[in-house]
Amino acid sequence: MNRSDRRTGLAALGTVLLLIAGVAESAAASGTERSGTRHAVASGAGDREKREAAALTGAAKLYRSAGDDITFTFDAHLAAKDDADPTKATGTFEFSHYVNGVGARAKAEVDCLLTGGRVAVVSGVITDSDLPGAEGRRVGITVHDLGSHDRLGYSWASVGSPAETGALPACVGSAPFEKVRRGTGDYRVVPWRPKL
Repeated sequence: MNRSDRRTGLAALGTVLLLIAGVAESAAASGTERSGTRHAVASGAGDREKREAAALTGAAKLYRSAGDDITFTFDAHLAAKDDADPTKATGTFEFSHYVNGVGARAKAEVDCLLTGGRVAVVSGVITDSDLPGAEGRRVGITVHDLGSHDRLGYSWASVGSPAETGALPACVGSAPFEKVRRGTGDYRVVPWRPKL
């Protein structure tokens, strides 16, 4: 290969690299963004991306060395139009705790959802439960979405029962101290991005 052929080859390689860089820049400028498992594209006119303002979804069982069967399921959403008010979140969450077939379950209507990065705090009022005294109580849950190592905490951690939480305000949970049992499910958090 002579010098002329090498120069032509280098020029062609340079052109290919510039084209690749241009495609990458164009994709970045178009507002293409990955958020958890969602993929949203904004228009080049600077419009805000079209997605819900925040979300917490998924189901999993918690790890307990004694074998307790504890499940939490979430379907909580904050619509894009309600971005400025997390108390307009909608949806439900459910939880249950059984040991040797004995325990209770509850379902709550979401009344607040706050997310930041991969952490979500959701609260709601229990509307259906077989635990005496639980219906009508507000409870709060915190989830840390860590892929296959999610963590979770709940407002009744220090009192032992959701029926004993007292007058809990909306959007209050606890530190996510519990671990999800590997292979039993996954939680997904869509981060809230309010205009501050």
